Amino acid sequence: MSQNTQAQDFSSLHVPGRPLVLYNAWDASSAKAVAKAGATALATSSWSMARAQGYEDGENIPLEFALSLLGRITASNTLPVTHDFEAGYASDTGTLATNTERVIAAGAVGVNFEDGLPGGSGLQSVSSQTSRISAMRRAAEATGVPLFINARTDVFFQGSKPDDHPALMDDAKARLTAYAAAGADGIFFPGLITPDLIAEMCDASPLPVNIMQIGKAPDTPTLASLGVARISYGPAPFLSASASLTEAAQSAFGG
Repeated sequence: MSQNTQAQDFSSLHVPGRPLVLYNAWDASSAKAVAKAGATALATSSWSMARAQGYEDGENIPLEFALSLLGRITASNTLPVTHDFEAGYASDTGTLATNTERVIAAGAVGVNFEDGLPGGSGLQSVSSQTSRISAMRRAAEATGVPLFINARTDVFFQGSKPDDHPALMDDAKARLTAYAAAGADGIFFPGLITPDLIAEMCDASPLPVNIMQIGKAPDTPTLASLGVARISYGPAPFLSASASLTEAAQSAFGG
């Protein structure tokens, strides 16, 4: 299957009310395990990918290394792969465009692209992030691959608790509108777990909505009923696998 066909198939999997479920992987072996379980598409997790190689999240794993891992995942699987691109490893749009082309060259057909500043020091301005998304869109178009840009906004991750989220909705909606106009294909609201607010965002969004299955987030059937089109698991699969390995090792050591 060509990369273009994979990209088109991946986009078609985003259906409100019948969400694409992505159980995030971190290397070729974990991706194969997820594929074997019946996945229709694969996704990386930057947190998991970094931790698996001894790095902290936040673009601390070198881009070249991350792209090498991505290339092994795409080369050893036949499913479409979306890559957790963090903030694109670039402060300027020229480098961002080049890095986008490199992600596509590694075989990905989608990316998560966040507006959080590396190091967790706040968010890009709306105007800055729309310029960055537009640069990615132009770079993808130049390759001929219809890259699925899942615009992640960390509005609900800014040191807030669910009780604070209603006051953040206007900012989130403004970013949603701007990112859609800039060329994003999907919108990702990690940290948003309140059913009424999720439903409100789904109703307001012209783009498929992605919610992270983390903490006290609603289960898959509930998220589907709210209109969610994509569910991802972030670092949870890596944490689960690591805990299972520790437990098995403790048993082997007689613990």
